[in-house]
Amino acid sequence: MTTSTTTGAVRRSALDRRTAMTLAAEEYRRFAAALERLDAADWERPTDCPAWDVRQVAAHVVGMEAMAAGIREGARQRRVATADAAASGVAFIDALTDLQVRERAGHDPARLAAEARALAPRAARGRRLTPFVVRRMRMPVPQVVGGVAEVWTLGYLVDVILTRDTWMHRVDIATATGTPLDPTAGHDGRIVADVVAEWAGRHRTPYRLTLTGPAGGTWHAGTDGPEVELDAVQFCRVLSGRGSGAGLLATAVPF
Repeated sequence: MTTSTTTGAVRRSALDRRTAMTLAAEEYRRFAAALERLDAADWERPTDCPAWDVRQVAAHVVGMEAMAAGIREGARQRRVATADAAASGVAFIDALTDLQVRERAGHDPARLAAEARALAPRAARGRRLTPFVVRRMRMPVPQVVGGVAEVWTLGYLVDVILTRDTWMHRVDIATATGTPLDPTAGHDGRIVADVVAEWAGRHRTPYRLTLTGPAGGTWHAGTDGPEVELDAVQFCRVLSGRGSGAGLLATAVPF
């Protein structure tokens, strides 16, 4: 895929810090609860992440939680993944997620669910205590979104992306297993609204958007723009690349 480097503004979190950390803590709690509801067969079901079944998705999320929960563990994962990426020629994020899944290959479902529950408050606290001076630093490697390389602050990663990633993988598991997602306006709806705001800022054209379901709502900008109506969760799945979308729905948003 051809990429180009944007000269636009550095990507920062649009969420206030208190809201971002409330969403982070609650999403970790909900992810752990989702794992605890699965039966034995569910853990082996394929997901929308082509290389991963449900157990491997859980292993990745638990690995990310461990990374957020402890400075030493975070440094260790970054060090190993950097070496793996250099040796194999893959992107750092691919090496990192592969490491997280590989290191937990022997963890059975009960252990992964227990780790998700135990790590949830520690990961949320680790992110909450990330200093302001660190959060405003730029990530060392540009991130490719929709074929364009862009610069993110660490605050955007810590406040936004780590929550969206956990949320979308909870959606992946619910989709794969047929278990209920049980979205709410107060939690999932706030995540969706932030995605909508970023999506609108990325395409910068008039639109009218109606998202259905408990996490949905209505948004618009300008006049004479296209009208889009979709389930709120499916809208996010499409923007994440887990479905195809035409027109404004082809605008990618990172998760």
